[in-house]
Amino acid sequence: MADPADHLNKLSDLIDKAKAEGADAADAVHVESISLSVAQRLGNPEKLERSENADIGLRVFAGKRQAIVSSSDMSAEALDELAVRAVAMARNVPEDPFCGLADPDQLAADPPALDMADPGEPATETLVGWASEAEEAARAVEGVTNSEGAEAGWGRAAIAVAASNGFARAYSGTHFSVSASVLAGEGTGMERDYDYSGAVYAEDLTPPAEVGRIAGEKAVKRLNPRKAETAEVPIVFDPRISRSMVGHLAQAVNGSAIARDTSFLKDSMGEAVFGTGINIIDDPHRRRGLRSKPFDGEGVANTRRAVIENGVLTTWFLDLRSSRQLGLETTGHASRGTGGPPSPSATNLYLEAGRASPAELMSGIKSGFYATELIGFGVNGLTGDYSRGAAGYWIENGEIAYPVSEITIAGNLKDMFQRLTPADDLTFRYGIDAPTLRIDGMTVAGK
Repeated sequence: MADPADHLNKLSDLIDKAKAEGADAADAVHVESISLSVAQRLGNPEKLERSENADIGLRVFAGKRQAIVSSSDMSAEALDELAVRAVAMARNVPEDPFCGLADPDQLAADPPALDMADPGEPATETLVGWASEAEEAARAVEGVTNSEGAEAGWGRAAIAVAASNGFARAYSGTHFSVSASVLAGEGTGMERDYDYSGAVYAEDLTPPAEVGRIAGEKAVKRLNPRKAETAEVPIVFDPRISRSMVGHLAQAVNGSAIARDTSFLKDSMGEAVFGTGINIIDDPHRRRGLRSKPFDGEGVANTRRAVIENGVLTTWFLDLRSSRQLGLETTGHASRGTGGPPSPSATNLYLEAGRASPAELMSGIKSGFYATELIGFGVNGLTGDYSRGAAGYWIENGEIAYPVSEITIAGNLKDMFQRLTPADDLTFRYGIDAPTLRIDGMTVAGK
């Protein structure tokens, strides 16, 4: 990859060209990425892909009008044309009273070092070895009869952002992953499951053989599922899917949704949205975090925030545009690519662990459902109504009793948030994370 200083110089030159063409202000982003991925199935290689990409995006302002153009052609001629075209477009689009760059005092002056990039690039043979270890371990589990394959991957991205307000900074990050998916059983009675691990540093990955073993054990455990009777029962969400509850919150407190009046939490600022003791944190500066960033997509300083503090909603996720629409200050949550304007987005978002173990959460459940898989997307962002297909296990007298499939779970997110109880097993695996969660009073629709 090129030196970050070269990227910033290229962006600075592009901004100067745009201003020379008549732009009042401009910003630009450069993204360079490299990725390598391998896959195998039944011991045979199925995929070996390497890609290298570089894109540049330019946003220009003519008064209260803005236009965005992007290109993967980095030649001087192409960038000259990019600047000319962007300014011409900006002069012919409708005004947007909320667009514009950050003020100098909003910019990140001293971004932290977040240890986001593993310096090494794995050899192809290393990734092949990981995939092989994962699949072999999964297929070695008694009861596993077939494989959907195992994959391993690595990627590095370098991001540079510059603007005519004086901001010019860059950072880079890496990501490693390994996964396996296998089937157990025979004929129409087959069941599948998977496991996955992702990390910024290779040394933080779950060992591939363990990923495979867990995938195999999960698949076997799902054999011979039963139907469930329709009932109102407690539901326990496995950490693999409990994070979806945090994701639903993130969508509901997104500044764009609030500004459009399309969120079921639009009137809930300062209110107890969750129960007492619940804290949900967004931390862009988490060391080796999967979604860490030293500043946001507009160069604005970002920081750790308690989105939910002791059950109370304390903030929206805001970029510059949505904050101006709402008459508030940006929270430094702008995210962007090269082909579109910034928009608000969470970073490392997680629900803090509780005090009870998962077993203790289940111990008082006479009859309930332990959900390990969600199917479809039946969530109404305007009302909070929630209905999704699910699979998992039935709970009887506080213990996992037997697998269950082809059911629907339903409720309303407002009620679900209030009735939510976290376990003590929080692990950072995805970028949006939660421990095992118990939610009482949900509807299970079965036979």
